[in-house]
Amino acid sequence: MLSYGFFLDLAIILLSTKLLGLMTRKIRMPQVVGALLAGLILGPALLNVVHESDFIDKMAELGVIVLMFSAGLETDLKELKKCGKASFIIAVLGVLLPLVGGLVVAGLFAGNLAHMTQKELLENIFIGVVLTATSVSITVETLREMGKLKSPSGTAILGAAVIDDVLGIIILTVISSFADPSVSIVSILVRILLFFVFAAICAFVFYYIFNKMSDKYGKKRRLPIYSLAFCLILAYIAEEFFGVADITGAFLAGIIISNVTHSDYVSQKLDITSYMLLSPIFFASIGIKTSVENMDMKIILFAVVLLIIAILTKVVGCGLGARMCGYESKEAVQIGVGMISRGEVALIVADKGASIGLMNHTYFAPLIIVVIITTIITPILLKVVYNNKNNKKVSMS
Repeated sequence: MLSYGFFLDLAIILLSTKLLGLMTRKIRMPQVVGALLAGLILGPALLNVVHESDFIDKMAELGVIVLMFSAGLETDLKELKKCGKASFIIAVLGVLLPLVGGLVVAGLFAGNLAHMTQKELLENIFIGVVLTATSVSITVETLREMGKLKSPSGTAILGAAVIDDVLGIIILTVISSFADPSVSIVSILVRILLFFVFAAICAFVFYYIFNKMSDKYGKKRRLPIYSLAFCLILAYIAEEFFGVADITGAFLAGIIISNVTHSDYVSQKLDITSYMLLSPIFFASIGIKTSVENMDMKIILFAVVLLIIAILTKVVGCGLGARMCGYESKEAVQIGVGMISRGEVALIVADKGASIGLMNHTYFAPLIIVVIITTIITPILLKVVYNNKNNKKVSMS
């Protein structure tokens, strides 16, 4: 029999995320901070009122897809092309430093850094693999709220995050291949390449079709519906057939549509659905996933050190890459901070590691805490590093 408890969960999430969002806005912080705190308060970490469920998980996944689609819609493709090389360098350094940092911290706390068996080495490396992930959805929402999404640093963050995702998939595949000999590294690399070829063909075809529809129908509600359907299809194809993260497919779908007629109308209509329903669920779900049971002082210390490494390696790695590419110091710091959030990408990677036996269960809870905290502090730090009281804001009221 169908249970209707999800209605109450949904109402609680929507009300709490909005109320705490308004409170954080009062202290000049992005509303997404309040939404994330709402999830922590409601979840098992504190009040234990709302629990993780299949419904919340699926709605949260849809929420991040729509967020990344919106980010693609608002991406200036000309600016993205201009900083393509820079985004690649930023992404590479933003992956290598966290990978090494996570490996070293895990090895030190496990006491096997000097002498590791193959299994221990893979487990330690996998901690670093989790830290390489970048979840740009929180950054996207914060930059949009501050009116900085289309700035040079904002565009570099988006570009680097997409490349970061692809690099993360490659590294995850390489490490996983040691635990599962049936995984073919060459096959995965070929599929990633084929996906981008497929996306380029889609861009050409859909651009032509969508412009024809725009000329014929004008600003009709069917255009946002067709656009969202295209986004979902590309996200599904990316994940199901090519092994590329669905958020990458959604982001590319947004970029494709951003260049067609009436893309602003599509973005406007999509924002309503996102702000009213999907975004609050996504942000709250991150906090709801957190459980802090059975953590002793050693594990807490591990979480603290890992958190510091997670922040510093992204700021230093991505910031150094930005400086190498000619960005000013302030922009380099902004880019580094924008890449701190690990979010759902790291959660997916950690879950994958646990399922194939490469994630030590002792370290799973600390990793989740690191993911949560980096996700919460990213919008706060972004507000600090941009430090502009006159920033254009997009109201979520």
